Amino acid sequence: MSTYLADAAEDLTLEGPSAVFTYRRIGPRGGTPLVLLNRVRGTLDSWDPQLLEHLAADHDVIVFDNVGTGYTTGTPADSVEGLADGTLEFIEALGLDRVDLLGWTLGGTVAQHLALRRPDLVRKLVVAAAGPGGTVPGVPAPNPKVGATMTKPEVTDDDLVFLFFPETDTGRTAGHAYLARAATRLAVGLPDVSQAAAMGQIAAIQKDASTPFEQVRADLAAIGQPVLYATGMQDAMIPALAAYTAVQHLPNATLVAYSDAGHAFLLQHAEDFAAQVTAFLSD
Repeated sequence: MSTYLADAAEDLTLEGPSAVFTYRRIGPRGGTPLVLLNRVRGTLDSWDPQLLEHLAADHDVIVFDNVGTGYTTGTPADSVEGLADGTLEFIEALGLDRVDLLGWTLGGTVAQHLALRRPDLVRKLVVAAAGPGGTVPGVPAPNPKVGATMTKPEVTDDDLVFLFFPETDTGRTAGHAYLARAATRLAVGLPDVSQAAAMGQIAAIQKDASTPFEQVRADLAAIGQPVLYATGMQDAMIPALAAYTAVQHLPNATLVAYSDAGHAFLLQHAEDFAAQVTAFLSD
């Protein structure tokens, strides 16, 4: 039986113009709330309760399902811009006028887009296991097995471990440890990401990848907020070179890299990563 407070967080609902959003809020109120943006095929139940617990020790942490995903109603988006629209709708419906954002993988791409679009709203930005957008020069194509696994109608536990953790004994152990921590939420048949929503998210990634890198570079240069970029050096989905390249073009950025981790370094090293985020947000 899990003892994580995050597992007991109450589901709250909020009506916006295009959807009824479901969200959870943990940690002390006051200061700038930290809004988390999820990965492909992720829902409220996918967040690691250990990571949430560490983040919420010092921050007002908010996790939510975007439009048409998981518990939230509406028609799912199929572009980064559409996902940013849903995020903005949720934040405004909640009545927040200043937030910090932490985006994981696709959520990191959406968070960057929103920071550029609404600099008045976003104070600081944490980008985890994501690239800057477009096709980054020099980044190798992923293993074909990655794309085939991502687009399966049903992604199994073993698939998640393959995608998110290194193919080492340490990586596989860390992957199954995360699944055990998340089991309290994931194992009770709660809403999942529909195939339509999942394919919309993958379409968003594909559209974003077609952005010319000259435009990506200009967008990065225009993000004035402090940015913490973090990556796993063994990421099978988004190579660490993408994060390194992004930081080269951001005016005010810090890069953190985990040598023994992959796409889910923030789950494998939850306590350390949360400490990095806390230090960054408190500066």
